[in-house]
Amino acid sequence: MTVATAVILAAGRGLRLAGELADRPKGFIQFGEKPIVEESIELLKLAGINDIVIVTGHLAGHYQALASRMPGLVRTVHNERFADSGSMYSLWCARALVQGPFLLLESDLVYEPRALTTLMAGAAEDAILLSGPTGAGDEIWVQAKDGFLVDMSKRRADLQGQATGELVGITRVSAPLYALMCAIAERAFRNTLHYDYETGCLVAAGRERPIACPVVRDLAWGEIDDPAHLARVRERIWPQVKSLCGGPVARPAR
Repeated sequence: MTVATAVILAAGRGLRLAGELADRPKGFIQFGEKPIVEESIELLKLAGINDIVIVTGHLAGHYQALASRMPGLVRTVHNERFADSGSMYSLWCARALVQGPFLLLESDLVYEPRALTTLMAGAAEDAILLSGPTGAGDEIWVQAKDGFLVDMSKRRADLQGQATGELVGITRVSAPLYALMCAIAERAFRNTLHYDYETGCLVAAGRERPIACPVVRDLAWGEIDDPAHLARVRERIWPQVKSLCGGPVARPAR
């Protein structure tokens, strides 16, 4: 099934990067000519995505201004509970705007085109992209069996078997999977809004529906959660990604 929509989760406060971000959300970290969220949008457009929903929260005005500059391409929906909720609540907030299959991404990712083409070209309706070990720290490890999700955890030792790969943070979600995730989440929300879509909801959904786990072991990518991640992406990942994208590799802006 063709995927033409993407949902970008961008509600988080980025507390571990407070000293680096000042008055901007994580998606507006900038290494080159554009903020990383705009770099991501460019890659999504090249992959055939023509409808992008951004779930906002902290400093939402930056994303609302971005959407006003990209009418017909970018829409926003606000998570009013961003300060006391988790990533699955943000994804749940998009339910009125998303009608069909979509790619799910984080706003703080820097990645090469294969991250999207692997999921877009795959036969599986539902798929979680994995990479080989990055050594970046704060990884989420994924265990798969026969190519399908079994479990994931930030503690590799918690997995019952060997880790298949590392979670990248880009997922292909069908309409039935999203409906299942929302139903699971609504039950969880009775106790807490701090429920994540990865180790919480996707793992639970994977017990009821097969979710493929394709692996690109040499994928160039990075997530930016803390100062160490920021330095790694600035010095190593962003230049590599720009080279793979065919763009000029200038010294990353600080």
